[in-house]
Amino acid sequence: MAVIILILGFALLIKGAHWFVEAASHLARLLKVSDIVIGLTVVAFGTSTPEVFVNIMASLAGSDDIVIGNILGSNTANVLLILGISGIIYPLKVMSNTVWKEIPLSILAAFIFYVLVNDHLIDGHSFQQLSRIDGIVLLSFFGIFLTYVVNLSKQQGDIQDQHILSLRWGKTLFLLAGGLACLVVGGKLVVEGAVDLARFLGVSESLIGLTVVAVGTSLPELATSVVAAMKKNADIAVGNIVGSNIFNIFFILGISAIIRPVAYNSQNNIDALVGLGAAALTLFVMFVGKKKTFARSEGILFVALYVAYIVFLIQRG
Repeated sequence: MAVIILILGFALLIKGAHWFVEAASHLARLLKVSDIVIGLTVVAFGTSTPEVFVNIMASLAGSDDIVIGNILGSNTANVLLILGISGIIYPLKVMSNTVWKEIPLSILAAFIFYVLVNDHLIDGHSFQQLSRIDGIVLLSFFGIFLTYVVNLSKQQGDIQDQHILSLRWGKTLFLLAGGLACLVVGGKLVVEGAVDLARFLGVSESLIGLTVVAVGTSLPELATSVVAAMKKNADIAVGNIVGSNIFNIFFILGISAIIRPVAYNSQNNIDALVGLGAAALTLFVMFVGKKKTFARSEGILFVALYVAYIVFLIQRG
């Protein structure tokens, strides 16, 4: 039953994310928001909505290990697994803006998270948590990221997107409400299913959050980046992943902490460092071999590292 609940929850999350992106994109068009801003905000938010609602439900349920595990696991899966698969499909030429600004910002996000949760290292506290103050700090950084996106949109200008359907206001609002409803119910089911599965298997909620929940909530990013790689659109394939990782830490963990302070298990320091290392490795490979290109060999390396990481998690339990 736990597996069935998880599958149903993931199905609702994916469908809800699809409806939400479609409706929100058209709503933004009706409000005369430029296409580039839609792509960098609405669509980027849309692929991360599963993580948002899973974390909100996990915060409300007091499942702190799933709150942390979902984001750390999703970010690692985004880089090592999804970027790796995308690079294997087609070598990705990366824009200078992404190399010099967005990838370093994703590294900074991972580092800031590590600093904020390790209270015992800095303040000598006996407990560790992501407090409401920490949540405000993360959301402040998210505000800086949004400012960067808006400034970038002004430089890039408006780009016409033929994939946004012409919908009536009524249908737009219906899809928006239906998408949000699916996301809320799906997020609740995923949290319940993950907790039940962890208890049934006799493993920690952290393990389920880092693996099953993390990969499940990263399915929209997987679909977006793989399709983009098949269409040889490196900007979307790479930008979707880097943007989602920044969004996951600054916005989703920020919101989660404000809803309810999140207790942090020091065992997750290894997972936080793996995520930080994966982000740093992404920047490093941009300057190895063919500059600013993510090659197939590097994609194979990333996928192999992710498999090794999953084996480690299973052995750790």
